[in-house]
Amino acid sequence: MKKSLILLIAVFSIHQAKSQVLISLIFGDKLNSPFLEFGLEGGLNLSDISDLESSGMNPGFNLGFYFDIRSKQNPAWMINTGVIVKSPMGARHIPVYSLDDVNLDNTFAGGTVNREIRYFNVPILIKYQFKNRIYLKTGPQLGLLASAFDEFKNEVNKNDVVYKKKIRDEIRVIDAGIAFGTGYHMNVGNGLNITIQYYYGLVPVMKGDGPNVYNRSLYLTAGIPIGKGKAAQRRAEQDAELYKVIPPEDERPKPEK
Repeated sequence: MKKSLILLIAVFSIHQAKSQVLISLIFGDKLNSPFLEFGLEGGLNLSDISDLESSGMNPGFNLGFYFDIRSKQNPAWMINTGVIVKSPMGARHIPVYSLDDVNLDNTFAGGTVNREIRYFNVPILIKYQFKNRIYLKTGPQLGLLASAFDEFKNEVNKNDVVYKKKIRDEIRVIDAGIAFGTGYHMNVGNGLNITIQYYYGLVPVMKGDGPNVYNRSLYLTAGIPIGKGKAAQRRAEQDAELYKVIPPEDERPKPEK
């Protein structure tokens, strides 16, 4: 019952996040203000699992949306958060192991295994932007497991053979760690954020009593504000209307003496 409830929450959360991305594209201008920047971000991430015998980083693509919530007292400080809806992690070329099936074991003997673990990630970072537009950020990142599988590959009679084994029940549902990164807020258009960020997992990936292994991931992303220009135009129009209603003091009619 407990596993079913966790699975239901995970599925609901993932579908809800995808819906939010679509809604945000349509209503992005409603989410932007002088002290709040909303946008979409995505790019490449290279992941590995520490202390797990593997060969090379596991490449993948990430996609999500972000919020920069600025301090009204000092706008250089902000909270950088959001949701990384698509964020595969894992490792490449881990040792081939038995699938408890003689035919499958014979088929993939001498082949390779790539492990992919997909999370629904939420970073909650403190961000500081210098006057030269370079910024630093760090803080916790939480992950909710979406799916996990090992992909077995081998070449048999000059044909590629692939088998996917689901391993979700072997992975912890919650992942957590520390993220830290740096980037540059470009002064072009509404501002493009170019970021390099590293995630250092602190919660063991696998369940059970085996050796503890942890997620590691390097993110290279570009963040694009959505609706920021339209929001600024709307505020300017509102200010213009207010100017018409309440003109400056030097333009107000003088009372007759």
